[in-house]
This record gives sequence, C-alpha cells and structure tokens, in this order.
Amino acid sequence: MLNFVNLFLFLTEHIMYKALYLSPMVPSYNIKATLNFFVDLFDFKVAMDNEGYGIVYKDNHLIHILNAGIDIGEMEFYLEVDAIDALWDSIKEKLGDIKVRAPFDREYGMREFHIIVPHTKTLMFVGQPIKT
Repeated sequence: MLNFVNLFLFLTEHIMYKALYLSPMVPSYNIKATLNFFVDLFDFKVAMDNEGYGIVYKDNHLIHILNAGIDIGEMEFYLEVDAIDALWDSIKEKLGDIKVRAPFDREYGMREFHIIVPHTKTLMFVGQPIKT
C-alpha cells in the first residue's frame, strides 16, 4: 500500500508536468448568493456568472461555483492569506447569520477562522502562519 510520501514520489517520477493551480469546485444551491459571498467578503471578482455555473478569482486563484443537485456532499478548502486579522476586521460586520468561528491560534502554528460558505456544504478555512 502506498502512503502519501510514496505516492507523491511515484507521481513525480512518472508524470512530468508542473501543476499551475488548484481550483476548488463548490456545489451550491444558489450560485448567485455564493458568488456574492466571495465578492462581498473576500474581494474576489466575478469571471463568469451563468445560470448554472460561476467562477470568481483573486490574484491567481479561482473558485468554481456549480449548480448542486438535490443532495450534495460536504467539502472543505483552505485559503492562506497574509493579513488574517485585517481581513477578519473587514468582514466580521458583514457576516450576518453566516456560521463562522472567529480567529484563533492553532497548535500547528496557524491563526485561522472557519466559515461555512452560504448555500453549500462547504467549510472554508482561512489561515495565516503565526509569526514567531
């Protein structure tokens, strides 16, 4: 059985390519509202806003929002930032009834807040390394 390190070594030895970006695909029951969440709180820009599909971007990062079926699975993703407390201060008054855990320090050296992306079953981790 391959563990993670062996799998990584296997893939890097046998597949010659450079991964440029990793973009999460978030299923949503309300694409417009989910797009607005990323635009209004995290200052993403809309690249595509179709009836059944949307894409937002910031810097070199994309998030694809797709139309969810009747039952969607849960997913999580991590957004690492360079100024977590300033970001938190800029969004905390806009959260309304969005489920969130305020910033806190983790034992593994990250300061994080957690937020449920509206109209999805997606947990978004936002974090920054703690400067020592």
